[in-house]
Amino acid sequence: MPKDDNMQVTQIPGPGTFQFSAVRPENLGATEYTLVTIVVDETSSVISFADDLLKTVKSILEACQKNPRAENLMVRLMSFNDKQTEIHGFKPLSAIRISDYLPFRPSGMTALYDATYGAVGATLTYAKLLTDQDFEVNGAIYVITDGMDNMSGVTPAMIADKVADAKNDDAIESMITVLVGLREPGTGNNGVGQYLQQFQQDAKLTRYVDVGDATSGQLARLAQFVSHSISSQSQALGTGVMSQPLTF
Repeated sequence: MPKDDNMQVTQIPGPGTFQFSAVRPENLGATEYTLVTIVVDETSSVISFADDLLKTVKSILEACQKNPRAENLMVRLMSFNDKQTEIHGFKPLSAIRISDYLPFRPSGMTALYDATYGAVGATLTYAKLLTDQDFEVNGAIYVITDGMDNMSGVTPAMIADKVADAKNDDAIESMITVLVGLREPGTGNNGVGQYLQQFQQDAKLTRYVDVGDATSGQLARLAQFVSHSISSQSQALGTGVMSQPLTF
């Protein structure tokens, strides 16, 4: 994505060298925001449906742009394999040009835990920065993957500790964390779904959604689900609670 001088880079407290970029608070136009993070698996195992994954992300954001609360949404888009790649940091929907998104280039192994930890940490860190300047903030995180972690430096327990911070800290009103599992079409039950469900429980993420085969039809359903979930969480801002779970 093109360099944006309105963005600032911030380190995430805790282990490792996690960081994120976000719009400087003085450049924001609204007084309340839902911080949305979409994290997409870009490992070698998604190569057969990588183009459909990109279409899914675009469909999510296109739907959000039509939302009545679009001006109150900020989105951060990440991909991960061995490492995390920030495609762009937190920025208002109006500042996002979906046409700038480049094709995913799947390769490498799966640092799922690191990517999840980084997403949670960035949301909480930016939320505190905004809350300290009198913004109202909640969050919604979606981690989309087809694989098991084999490269991370953090553990599910460390993620759980970060998630607990959201409940114990006044910096963010509420935060939903959704782990989305999918698989290459035709591969059948490879045990990844059970693994991801256990990870969701160990990391204290809000919920696990099993998409099944990553067909174009199922990914279209996923895009609709995520966009509706984002809308619901944004509408919940100011109520003091997170949105109610939606059916996939």
